[in-house]
Amino acid sequence: MSSIQATDERTGVNRYLTVDDIRRIDVPKQPVISPDGSAVAYVVQTDDLDADRVEQTLWLVPTGGGNARRLTDGVGDCAPAWSPDGRLLAFLRTTDGRPQIWLLDVGTSEARQLTRRPGGAGAPAFSPDGSRLLFTAPADPPESEGTWAWGAPVVSRRLDYYADGAGVLSAPRQHIHVADVGTGGCEQITAGEWSASGAAWSADGTRIAFSAAMSADADLTRQSAAYAIDLGDPGRVPRLAGPESGSAGPLAWTGDGTRLLVCGHPEGPARFTGLLLVDPADGTARHLTEQMDRQVMYGAPGYPGSTPRVVPQLGTVLFCVREGGYVVPYTMPETGGTPTALLAAPDQNVSSLSVAGTLVAFLGNGPDTFGEIYVLDLTTGTSTQLTNHRERLGDRRLAPRAERTFTISDGTAVTGWVMRDPDATGPQPLLLDIHGGPHNAWNGAAEAVHLYHHELVARGWTVLLLNPRGSDGYGEEFARAVSGRWGTSDTADFLEPLEELVAEGLVDNNRIAVTGYSYGGYMTCYLTSRSDRFAAAVGGGVISDLRSAAGTTDNRRALSTSEWGGAFWADAENYAAMSPITHVADVRTPTLLLHGGADVRCPLDQARQWHTALRELGVQTEIVIYPEASHNMLFNSPPRFRRDYNARVVDWVTRYAG
Repeated sequence: MSSIQATDERTGVNRYLTVDDIRRIDVPKQPVISPDGSAVAYVVQTDDLDADRVEQTLWLVPTGGGNARRLTDGVGDCAPAWSPDGRLLAFLRTTDGRPQIWLLDVGTSEARQLTRRPGGAGAPAFSPDGSRLLFTAPADPPESEGTWAWGAPVVSRRLDYYADGAGVLSAPRQHIHVADVGTGGCEQITAGEWSASGAAWSADGTRIAFSAAMSADADLTRQSAAYAIDLGDPGRVPRLAGPESGSAGPLAWTGDGTRLLVCGHPEGPARFTGLLLVDPADGTARHLTEQMDRQVMYGAPGYPGSTPRVVPQLGTVLFCVREGGYVVPYTMPETGGTPTALLAAPDQNVSSLSVAGTLVAFLGNGPDTFGEIYVLDLTTGTSTQLTNHRERLGDRRLAPRAERTFTISDGTAVTGWVMRDPDATGPQPLLLDIHGGPHNAWNGAAEAVHLYHHELVARGWTVLLLNPRGSDGYGEEFARAVSGRWGTSDTADFLEPLEELVAEGLVDNNRIAVTGYSYGGYMTCYLTSRSDRFAAAVGGGVISDLRSAAGTTDNRRALSTSEWGGAFWADAENYAAMSPITHVADVRTPTLLLHGGADVRCPLDQARQWHTALRELGVQTEIVIYPEASHNMLFNSPPRFRRDYNARVVDWVTRYAG
């Protein structure tokens, strides 16, 4: 498989990125502003193809102007956190496969290791007085064992005994720990057959709040709640904050320390994530963002966003929502009120908010950048770009995205982005790329995952990105339009825009390909089993048989109850209607399958059975398995895997549809 260096015939300058440019991309991440607002520490991620590793280093940039400088020389440094006096940065460094907490003296650049836990440590957070660090980590092993019992038999009554990226949960659950900054001494605060997440200090440092799914049937109900621990309580018993029968994720204390701002929903995880004001005293929860009809985004691989951030000086809270495909920041009074957009930029994704006084640092990516660090002054409303990591790309251009709306025959409006060289004329081959989720969304901002988009545009292709029914950012009704109707409700949202572009003379009728990952991989299989429209197909992280997937995916309850309409044994006819495998005998499209070997979100057997069927039917097909890669392989697998994935997409679609 080879890629090209697309050049401008007039100047000889490279025009668009190609797959091989993966080594030239710096991606800033995790900005945290210093307590006095004078500087922002952040992470820069790069891919070292020669060493086949992802490198992460800490950087610092002043907010008042000046160049960014590198702070650390480690290759696995991330999750920076400032001490309250601004003297130290706590961060995670991975050197032996397990991250540990280190402390960096910003003035002297000297770093020392704080924790040496056998199971590693999670992202640190300083206590308000700076004497302790809060983090989550695997629970301490029983004293009688003395060593970690990896590989022991796993016995489980519940369904949550394995998870994508973690595998079978023979390791201990994740629990809250507190480490002494001076001595490194560490104490485990919580314990139990459940995991804690999203922990946060109260303003006075006497309490810790966190989210957990503690109920005996949490694996069935998927319900979770916010809890609080009083560190002065000898028993350290977690007290329910609420909502008891809802869902709870990342959280923050209000400025006065009396209530919690929780990402969740009072009715449970099947509903849009909102921002809740929770009173630990009585467990009541107010849904502050209910009238927005938009999903609060708190951040995950492929899903940008931010934990809510409180601005005590203004009595407000900052949070992110998805709006028309973009992730945008809002502010509102922390006890409720009218939400107000923080930025006017309509073509930028915003994530990783960090607050100091009335200054906000954030990560923003737009049409021409994979991400830069910005600072926003809440008193003036002005934002300033602090970094320019795009310069490492040199003369490489990012393929432009032109937004447009397609009206489907039933009247539904579907937003899309067309990637095409603006100087191109006449019909081109087209790649339809389908996003995952199904409740994710494309937008007009650049991202470093799908480099094949840029190379195909350089090769004279058009790329079409659509937000069909099920996509996030257009209201809960639109997002839930595919519930119990995967494939059967959104097929027209993909096929009809193709016909419109063909009729406009932009696309070659006989040279249309389709690809997608996760839900996009599922839909690639579904479309090729119900239509002969495509000359080539590449499915990544696919699901081909919903019935077998319902019993084997680690996300089975969420998928079967919220997405597929109920248990597979209770609605076999609908499962068959939604399953690509039902009509696999009708597939004629040459199909490449790309799948992580350790994927348990969309288990590998889903790709294997599709490949087996196509091979026996005489359809041109290949399967590529990436050993040990999880479902999130497009974000966290080794660089050679991600480059290989991108290159194989280009090679397959140009071979059969180019």
